[in-house]
Amino acid sequence: MIYNRYIYPVTPAAHQLHIKTMTIHQATPQDIIPLALLFDEYRVFYQYPSDISGSELFLANRLSCRDSVIFVARSADHTMMGFVQLYPLLSSVRMKKLWLLNDLYVHPSFRGQKVSVKLIDRAKQLTRETQAAALLLETAKSNTIGNKLYHRTDFVLDNDHNYYSWSH
Repeated sequence: MIYNRYIYPVTPAAHQLHIKTMTIHQATPQDIIPLALLFDEYRVFYQYPSDISGSELFLANRLSCRDSVIFVARSADHTMMGFVQLYPLLSSVRMKKLWLLNDLYVHPSFRGQKVSVKLIDRAKQLTRETQAAALLLETAKSNTIGNKLYHRTDFVLDNDHNYYSWSH
């Protein structure tokens, strides 16, 4: 599969997140069950088999180990609408933290309501709050909707670097 890689350059300008019909908060252990259901849908979308109990365990471990940051969007009636999961990275040459936007998912019934934009905005806010150098992500070149979204939210397509992966 061919991927696009994007980077969101951090600028010093402050940006406040204004949410009227939804709330976005950092996930807590109380969010695990509804979050695991969304996470499982996300994995199935990427053609992995459904595994709700595995999703619960994976997410509970992320929260307890604090090796990722997860933000969830909830509607006015507290229905979980979507989530974004970020992993910290370090840049040796920049001597700064980077954030990897690894997972972004909005339930189909809430798409088209700018939930993904608000989740991305919250990820950008975390990037600024932690004085990280950048927010990075990758997506498949075939992900037309995602590629349009990332351009609309000021990510810049990185054409200057080659990226490689190794799997065993």
